[in-house]
Amino acid sequence: MASDRTLARRTRWHPLLWAAIAALLVLPLVAMRFTREVDWTPGDFAAAALLLGGGGLAFEVAMRRVTRPAARLAAGCAIGLAVALVWAEGAVGLLA
Repeated sequence: MASDRTLARRTRWHPLLWAAIAALLVLPLVAMRFTREVDWTPGDFAAAALLLGGGGLAFEVAMRRVTRPAARLAAGCAIGLAVALVWAEGAVGLLA
C-alpha cells in the first residue's frame, strides 16, 4: 500500500496534465474567433480530444507502472513522440 506522501507525489501532476490537454483543445477554438486560417469542425475537435486524451491516459498508466526515473522519461518521451507523429500525419500527411 502506498503511503500518503507517495500518493500525493503521484497525483501532483494530474491536474497539470489534464489542464494542458484542455488548453491545447481550447487554442484552436480561440484562434477560430480571430482568423480564418484555423477552421476546425466538430470532428476535428473530437479527433484531437481522442488523440490527446488517449495520450494523456497512456502517460498516466506509464507513470503508474514504471518506477525507475530513466524508464519514466523514456516512456513519457515515446508517448509524446507518438502523439506528435499521429498529429502531424493527420495535419499534413507527414509520412505519405
